[in-house]
Amino acid sequence: MLRKSLLSLVLLIASLVCWGQENPVHFTVAQKQVSPTEVDVIFTGSIKNGWHVYSTGLPADGPISATMHVESAVGAKPDGKLQPQGREISLDDPIFGMKVRYFEHSVKFVQRFKITGKTYNIKGYLEYGTCNDEMCMPPQSVDFSYKGNGPSDAPVATADEAATEDPAKSETTADSTLASTDSVAAPAEAQTADTTVASIGDDLWKPVINEMKAFQPDTQGKSLWYIFLMGLLGGIIALFTPCVWPIIPMTVSFFLHRSGDKGKGIRDAIVYGISIIVIYMALALIITALFGPQTLNEMSTNAPFNIFFFLLLLVFALSFFGMFELTLPSSWGNKVDSKASKTTGLLSIFLMAFTLSLVSFSCTAPVVGLLLVQAATSNNWVAPAVGMFGFAFALALPFTLFAMFPSWMKKAPKSGSWMNTVKVVLGFIELAFSLKFFSVADLAYGWGLLDRETFLALWIAIFGLLGLYLIGVLHFRSDGPNPQPQPVACIMLGLCSIAFAIYMVPGLWGAPCKAVSAFAPPMYTQDFNLNKTDEVRAKYTSYEEGMAAAKAQHKPVMLDFTGFGCVNCRKMEAAVWTDPEVQKRLTQDYVLISLYVDDKTPLAKPIEVKDAKGNTRKLRTVGDKWSWLEQTKFGYLAQPYYVTLDNNGMPLSGSFVYKEDIPGYIDFLDNGLKEYKKR
Repeated sequence: MLRKSLLSLVLLIASLVCWGQENPVHFTVAQKQVSPTEVDVIFTGSIKNGWHVYSTGLPADGPISATMHVESAVGAKPDGKLQPQGREISLDDPIFGMKVRYFEHSVKFVQRFKITGKTYNIKGYLEYGTCNDEMCMPPQSVDFSYKGNGPSDAPVATADEAATEDPAKSETTADSTLASTDSVAAPAEAQTADTTVASIGDDLWKPVINEMKAFQPDTQGKSLWYIFLMGLLGGIIALFTPCVWPIIPMTVSFFLHRSGDKGKGIRDAIVYGISIIVIYMALALIITALFGPQTLNEMSTNAPFNIFFFLLLLVFALSFFGMFELTLPSSWGNKVDSKASKTTGLLSIFLMAFTLSLVSFSCTAPVVGLLLVQAATSNNWVAPAVGMFGFAFALALPFTLFAMFPSWMKKAPKSGSWMNTVKVVLGFIELAFSLKFFSVADLAYGWGLLDRETFLALWIAIFGLLGLYLIGVLHFRSDGPNPQPQPVACIMLGLCSIAFAIYMVPGLWGAPCKAVSAFAPPMYTQDFNLNKTDEVRAKYTSYEEGMAAAKAQHKPVMLDFTGFGCVNCRKMEAAVWTDPEVQKRLTQDYVLISLYVDDKTPLAKPIEVKDAKGNTRKLRTVGDKWSWLEQTKFGYLAQPYYVTLDNNGMPLSGSFVYKEDIPGYIDFLDNGLKEYKKR
């Protein structure tokens, strides 16, 4: 339950981070005369970290290509295709089953026009697609309009002579448009999309941005509480390692005996504990300062960072297994300890706490490392400091409590082999979590090295071996030559670990294994899957028609803002919508409406609209209309984006964005159903 709650909170953090998402790409447009009879229109784009813009000429059933649309060209005509410039990245996309090309950080698109008249007047727009590892923006456009002079001996340009050929049309044939692809297009039985704009502004379009935010009143605060609890748990675990637990009685005895005054000894122990908190908090703040809040927020989807985290946790795991010991130079501890013995007062106590941090590094570093990795990838730059506070608080508390109540020391467990057991168990846990981070990088680069069944096979082996270790069948060198029989508590935990490994075995053949669905790669990466289910497809691709049908059937609405070229939408449909419980709710309990923001069906008449900031946008297609609905009604602009609504267009359970979390998605749908029944 704690894991499900934590996953839901992380999901809601991502939703808040992207709330009111502005376009992550900024384009500037300029024209450049390259010869008396040629002019270039140049689009220069700046792309935020973590996002990418797709290149030109991608297959029709792939992501949204960068495309030039010429609305009018008097005295000029397009000369060739739109040309991309920059560092183009090309890789195989397993979702679309093709090689895709895109740009990161910056890009240029150049369209050349041949001047055919004494003067020229060209007007049009660049359309492009933008995605990151979690979401895609609706198709964005950059308008341009330029006038100029051609050769003096050229004929006078007239409207009749205008060359209005659209380069986009010359690159794709009529039967290869996005809307006609079988693999991603709306189903044949879906209702025809509404191509009018008469409904814009009616009650169903009423903005509900404030109502949506009300579903997440204190998400960030709650998530920080969970990060704090994770840190607290990590600190408690670190206490029971061989590097920390034996130091507690020695340190407390030193404080109580050096002054002979119990009250002063307690005060010294409290200062000692506060010093530990300050030291570990400083570590978190240094990390935040080095990387910066923006970088920390991008770590969860950044492939290189996830590879680094994988290697880091792997090293920590091997260290806990006893393959080697992570130690700082002994001279560091000796110097600090020498300084502490020569000084007096608060400074000496602080230096003693610093000595503890150095001496216990081999045991605490892996725990601190895992905690910082989890906190840094939580999309909240305050999280590392909060997590370290929880860790240091748990680590420091026993020194104060044992100083206040010395009799407790007699009841505390003595040092022994059980501390090595704690280390080895932590090693297995770190090894399991490391695979999660490698999976993120594997999916991002399309390597195909860690598909779902491979991941599950490794987890089955890890938790199976952990169970064997806890029941005393498996031993490590660090256990010594004559390991003692394991206590009953360890045996019971070992049986639970073996049972968990057995639970994952059916997943090798396609079973959902919901308990690990948030960690394992998505279902679509499974090569051998006996659990094939029919795909869920919406019956309606028109907002108004779908809402009318839901009202007639007395059912709530699940609104799906998607796109034909949205790779993350396909991932959600393959990984989450294929779950039988999710399918049941979408097909039986809800009216599902899928609105494709890149639907190229033209509106009867283009219309200009203005957003709350006064920015003007021209709606030309049905996809533009659905994109505008998402932006103005819900205050969001990326896909996939899921909202549950009642029959009046009011939200029921907030929203859900890209997160391959089946239990979380089911909770999202169930909460909407409960709220609908209340109303």
